[in-house]
Amino acid sequence: MTLLGIDVGGSGIKGALVNSETGEMISERFRIPTPIPRTPEAMTDVIAKIVDHFDYKGKVGCGFPTIIKNGVCKATGNLDKSWLGVNVEQLLEKKTGLDFTVINDADAAGYATMNYGIGKGKKGLVVMITIGTGLGSGAFLDGRLIPNFELGQIPYKGYSKIEKWTAGSAKDREGLSYKKWGKRFNTFLEYVELIVSPDLIILGGGASKDFDEFKSKIKIDTKVIPAKLQNHAGIIGAAVAAQYKKSKP
Repeated sequence: MTLLGIDVGGSGIKGALVNSETGEMISERFRIPTPIPRTPEAMTDVIAKIVDHFDYKGKVGCGFPTIIKNGVCKATGNLDKSWLGVNVEQLLEKKTGLDFTVINDADAAGYATMNYGIGKGKKGLVVMITIGTGLGSGAFLDGRLIPNFELGQIPYKGYSKIEKWTAGSAKDREGLSYKKWGKRFNTFLEYVELIVSPDLIILGGGASKDFDEFKSKIKIDTKVIPAKLQNHAGIIGAAVAAQYKKSKP
């Protein structure tokens, strides 16, 4: 089955067509910069443009960068505050006329990695961290998703949440080298290890492709590896999630 997957990020919104059986992208990725401010109206306009670009009429899966419960935005994350309490699925369905499945973006990336990538077959507690504008996290116990596992929201020192200090956006904003930023990221991983004691940590998102640049700064006991699907994982996982969406009552 061919499905459209859309990955909503803080800096860009990306989409591609995906073969749900193989987990492979069968089109080129199409990207539009995330609008500022990141309001519901502006962002749904961009998502609709991505749907139109592919002239697509089927089910759509969408990874969204905050806590999503039954299609409803439960926290604003790095988005505009007006998103709080919005039923994202209903909003996108009204905008496009298509059936949308919306899940947390890190859950989507993790789902792809655990089913088609380096996490396939891995047992125990596996945590996937996506590094971008924020720090997303997806948790899997023996391959089954534990939804909305938002470890990037841990408060840290003078920051409301640790992702403001150690996400990829902090590295870019402060002009940090990978070595200096890697020390910060290791601090975050120390908290992850302390709180949930995972068996494996998989890194996704933009910085994962440069893992060799900062892996020497990762000092925790838990094994840490990059996701081979990298930036495409969010698109693939979102698309496949649409295939297994439960029917609405």
